[in-house]
Parts: sequence; structure tokens; C-alpha cells
Amino acid sequence: MIMETIPNERRSVRRTVARASMLVLAVVLVAASINVIGIRIMGDVTAWNGWLQTHTGHFAAWRGLLYFTTAYGWWWMRSRVLRREPSSQTRTRLCRTEIAAVIAILLLETTTFLQT
Repeated sequence: MIMETIPNERRSVRRTVARASMLVLAVVLVAASINVIGIRIMGDVTAWNGWLQTHTGHFAAWRGLLYFTTAYGWWWMRSRVLRREPSSQTRTRLCRTEIAAVIAILLLETTTFLQT
């Protein structure tokens, strides 16, 4: 009986990894396309870079909105998970994930700040 579930679990994990990989690839392709289109519209890389520098505040506000929306969604999901699984292991797992996310965002924003 255990042997029957292992292939299904592996298939499920493979599908999840494949979907996540496709999503990441799609995001990278969209970002690259936006940059190529922006460079063509502005004429060259220097003008595109200048436009990006000019609108840094707008992008910071956009990122702040994305972070707020993500945090709200996380808080909602977290409360549902804790209601479903109130164990200390679940709390520890969520706490580690939250710490990793905050560190990743701080590093991302620090590198963005240092580049300006």
C-alpha cells in the first residue's frame, strides 16, 4: 500500500516543481521583454536607464504595495494554517519562513538602495 502512494507523491512533486519553474521562466521572459521594449521606445540603454532613475519613487511605491498585499495574504494564510494545524512544529516552520522572507526582502531592498 505504501509503495502505491510513493509514485503518486513523486508525480505530484514533479508537477509542482514544473509549474513553479514555468512560472519563474514566464516572469523572467516578461521582465526581459519589458526591458527590450523600453530600450526600443527610449532609443538606447542610457535613455532607458535615465527613465528608470527618474521614476524610482514610483517603483518604490509599487514594491511597497506588493509587499503589503503579500503580507496581508500571508497573514490570512498563516491564520488558516494555524487553525488547521495548531502544533508547535507548524508555528516553528512558519516562523522560519517569515524570517527568511523578511531577510530576502531586506537584502533585495538594500541592494536596490545601494545601486541608486
